[in-house]
Amino acid sequence: MDAYLEALKAYQSFNPAGWVALYRVLPMWAGIVSGVLGLVLLLAGGGRLFRVLAGPIGACIALGWTGLLLTRFSLGWADPRLINGIATALAIVGFLFPSIIVYLGVGIPLGLLGGEIAGPNDFVIGFAPGLILGGLIGVVLYRQMAAIIASCFGGWLLVIGAMAALHRFTGLVGVMAKQPWGIVIAAGLFALAGSIYQIAVRPSPEEAERQRAERQKLKQRKAEQKALEKRWSVPRGGE
Repeated sequence: MDAYLEALKAYQSFNPAGWVALYRVLPMWAGIVSGVLGLVLLLAGGGRLFRVLAGPIGACIALGWTGLLLTRFSLGWADPRLINGIATALAIVGFLFPSIIVYLGVGIPLGLLGGEIAGPNDFVIGFAPGLILGGLIGVVLYRQMAAIIASCFGGWLLVIGAMAALHRFTGLVGVMAKQPWGIVIAAGLFALAGSIYQIAVRPSPEEAERQRAERQKLKQRKAEQKALEKRWSVPRGGE
């Protein structure tokens, strides 16, 4: 666990090479699982499945940003047990209230951006509006933001998972890792494609439910019509 936490520290700063280096601490089976989960997030992570995935996403948010936020608020580096506790709490919250994960997933990055713009001395002044307004926008546009958040996590998990699963079999992965911006761009393209697919192509849960209800009604009408024709048909022997 310490190795994973150490690797996740890279995500608390602008460090593309450190972000990509996460693949080195993942065993092959974890890389395969990450890749499959990433693909699922890209294709369907923003729909009803988001309630299930919001828990792990909430834990990732806690593991990646808790230490950074504590540092920005001049509270020092947190004990790993505290970070694990917050990650567990957010995982539970994500399963129960996925909209809170959307709030944090949109609000925290915008808050950090606002804090960086305001500067170290006025970090809170910049962070608070970004967190509040960004989080509210995320909740209002829940479906779209859920799809984008799921696709961002999915694109990164797919790329890092593939690298973790393959790097023991080919030196090409190590060569690619030396170009971290290429890896980031590839993950971003996957995330963009997944977001577009889920928002513009894949039916919303409400639309999918409506289509399912229409198919059920059509099937029922056909069954009733068939039963009626069978009831009123005249047997050949009675002609």
